[in-house]
Amino acid sequence: MRSPMHQQIDTLPELTRQVAAPFDASARAAFSFEVCASAKRIYLVGCGDSYHASYGAELAFHQLAGVPTQALSALTFSRYTAGYLPDTGPRTNLVIAVSVSGVVTRTIEALDLARQAGAVGVALTGAPQAPLARTAETVFQTTVPPLPDELAGMVVPGVRSYLASQVALYSAAIRIGEVRGHLTTAQADDLRRELAGLAEVMAGTIAACEPVARELAAAWPPDAGEFVYVAGGPLYGAAMFSAAKLLEASGDPAMAQETEEWAHLQYFTARPRTPTILLDAGGFDADRMAEVARAAHVIGRQVIAVVPSGETTIAAFADAVLPVAGAVRECFAPLVYSIPGELLAAERAAALGETYFRGFGGGRTVDWADGASRIRDSRRQETLLR
Repeated sequence: MRSPMHQQIDTLPELTRQVAAPFDASARAAFSFEVCASAKRIYLVGCGDSYHASYGAELAFHQLAGVPTQALSALTFSRYTAGYLPDTGPRTNLVIAVSVSGVVTRTIEALDLARQAGAVGVALTGAPQAPLARTAETVFQTTVPPLPDELAGMVVPGVRSYLASQVALYSAAIRIGEVRGHLTTAQADDLRRELAGLAEVMAGTIAACEPVARELAAAWPPDAGEFVYVAGGPLYGAAMFSAAKLLEASGDPAMAQETEEWAHLQYFTARPRTPTILLDAGGFDADRMAEVARAAHVIGRQVIAVVPSGETTIAAFADAVLPVAGAVRECFAPLVYSIPGELLAAERAAALGETYFRGFGGGRTVDWADGASRIRDSRRQETLLR
């Protein structure tokens, strides 16, 4: 029987088809002509998977919306950025706060302080009655269709919610770009069709990558040690997300490292066979990733390449390839290139017989240590820090 995480991964292509049009309609409702036309700088903020989705969407806002954009963790924005927003005029800073649940304290704090600083605050959430939505000037609603009854109620590392946030952010970028004239209506409509059409690439990628992921997971010993995910640009968001899924699903230590930073640091590891997963969509950093792949191979890393099917330069230095089954525009790549990481996490947890999230036991409960693991009710900063 397929694991609960596998079963939710299986739903992702159809989920993409289901949400593409409703999220486009939500983007049109949330981002008025005035909001789109006035924006001179955009900030994308969130925590955990929502931050990873935001980071992965930054390039789409640069390329498709035509507005300088920065993705920040909610704490970095609220405590270290909101008090220093550029003084470019009224309503010229646009802050999109991402939280599917709408109850994450730090993201609510970030949006509150953004509005205190004079920014336009948009809540991107699936919960239009939650505190984040009440804090916002406007809500970009991203409620996803319910799971089939046989899958409902499963506690699974978040794969559907991440996809929903990613599709919504791309829809926002297209909407803003179209309103501002950075995209023609024909270009915007082509991009919307392209986004929905990625469902086919996702389905092919699941089919192509699952047996490879299963073989890798079966070969890794229980004490495989640290897993390192490496990527640049928007795929660094997918690398962070992939590491998070492995941590949540199997409990293995996992981290993400940016492509160039890997080359500056990872030679010094004491564990040469560390599984090192390289994500590259053939984008701006492909030449550097090829050098990293060769270096990782030479120093004895177990190199796993997540690359387009048929790619040979990076794959030549890989012990295994998780192929993406189709061409994907780099700014949309996190939507598809996250799937191999999800499959690795699902297979590793199944191979170890692990319970997702360690069953939330022991020190992982929300009231542990008077707040260290609390994300819904930790203390909020009420005023701007300068």
